[in-house]
Formats: sequence, C-alpha cells, structure tokens
Amino acid sequence: MLEGKAVIGETDMLQTMQQDALDLAAKALDDFDVTDATEIAQFIKKEFDRVYGPGWQCIVGTDFGSFVTHCYGCFIHFCVGSLAILLFRGSTGQEGEEDDGHFPPLKSIDL
Repeated sequence: MLEGKAVIGETDMLQTMQQDALDLAAKALDDFDVTDATEIAQFIKKEFDRVYGPGWQCIVGTDFGSFVTHCYGCFIHFCVGSLAILLFRGSTGQEGEEDDGHFPPLKSIDL
C-alpha cells in the first residue's frame, strides 16, 4: 500500500533504517485500519525495539506537533497521504552523552 506514496519530511537515519521504517509502515497499514493510529504506532515501535534495541518512540496521526530529543541517526518523519509518522529513538537529552555506546550524540528537531 505504501510503495511510491511515502513522503519523507525530515530524517537523519541511514538509508537502510529509513527503508525499514517505510516497509514497517506499509505492513502496518496493510494489517490495521488507517484510523487505528495507536495500533500502527505500537507495531512500528515494537519492531524497531526488536531490531535496533530499546528506546524507540512512534507517533502516528493526522495533526500533531512535536519537539523531541533523539539519538543522532535515529529520527524519521514521513507522511503517507494525510497520515504522518514520527519515529525516533529517545534519549535523556544530556547533550554529548551517548545513549548506549552505539549511537553518536543527540540532536533535537522541531517540526
């Protein structure tokens, strides 16, 4: 359902992680009704936790604002039609401190 329809707004993820996020969103949209934003978010978050380690957060909806602190290389915001998906690996927000030794310092983005 998602192929060719996702528009990436902002990301600092590697291409492979971006593709994983888009693929999981496509699967979630096939498995759940588009109005089940919480189920879609839970599915994507749990899969990223499983594959890339804990600490991922996912927000799905048609109208929301955000200001988050995330680990560098662990942020993507994309839209599928009117549905926006924000996926990021959270952190404590302590600038210059690595979350678990696998990711560089933190970055904040205001959408």
